[in-house]
Amino acid sequence: MEENNQQSFQTDQNNFDSEVKSILPKPIVEQDKKNWVRKSLISLAIYAFLFYVIFNQDLINIAAVLVVLMIHEFGHFFAMKFFNYHNVKLFVLPLLGAYVTGKKSVVSQKQMSIIILAGPLPGIIIGTVLLFYNLMNPNERVEMLANIFLIINFFNLLPFMPLDGGRLLETLFIKQNHIIRVVFSIISIIVLVILAITLKSFIFLIIPVTMIFDLIYEIKNNNIREFLNQERINYICNYNELPDKDYWIIRDGVILSFSRRYSMVQAGVAKYSIVEGSLVQHVISILQTPFINDIKLFGKMFVTTLYLFFLIGLPIIIYMYLL
Repeated sequence: MEENNQQSFQTDQNNFDSEVKSILPKPIVEQDKKNWVRKSLISLAIYAFLFYVIFNQDLINIAAVLVVLMIHEFGHFFAMKFFNYHNVKLFVLPLLGAYVTGKKSVVSQKQMSIIILAGPLPGIIIGTVLLFYNLMNPNERVEMLANIFLIINFFNLLPFMPLDGGRLLETLFIKQNHIIRVVFSIISIIVLVILAITLKSFIFLIIPVTMIFDLIYEIKNNNIREFLNQERINYICNYNELPDKDYWIIRDGVILSFSRRYSMVQAGVAKYSIVEGSLVQHVISILQTPFINDIKLFGKMFVTTLYLFFLIGLPIIIYMYLL
């Protein structure tokens, strides 16, 4: 954080300390009660339509892609449900894929690793079974479905963000190291750009471009966290646990760091603004869920070996068998 911003933060905190009794309570965050199932079904229909128009695929191929995609995402979905995550939702991004979100008061390294692997591994197993079944009972549709299962899920295991392979490596080894995470994200962006250009899939460029903006956003967020560390303000908590005074201090950090976005809001004034909803979500993005490192060295070796087997070992076995 720049020195003038730090001085501004310090001034704001002193003001808050002297007027703590007059501080407004932090805004209440209401649960999202929108029908995510309906939204996902609509997005799925848009996905199928765009896939048909742009790639001129027949309906059977489109249906196969959507089935594989949903099986993959429901692997994440049900794993989160199994580990008692709440507010678990599945969203579809037309032409780009899908993702699952959920919340928990404390995140376990072991549970998160299982949740990540629960997406691609079942699809790879199903694809492998279909592939060998097709060898004994040749069928074009079965072969097509097997290939889609394997291509989509092997691709997701590549060790780059935001793919499952990259998320697994981040969870196991670099979750709490900001600098390494930034370097890892930059490498992932470069690789994804090269892949998109090589495959001539320019729509796919949306992902690395979005990652660039997310990376800039996260670097600024981490600068705010560094200031909070200096001031001994706890940001490793959920929003409901955040004291009102700390909300307004973090909010000031957001306003000063993202001055263009929040130019209409004055820092150092504990007063609701017309963009308070956006500020609340930004403050929440600063907060970090407590993370438990509950996988020891042997466990990390086992998970990494399992990951490498499915990423490298199994494709080699399939390739040698098909020869």
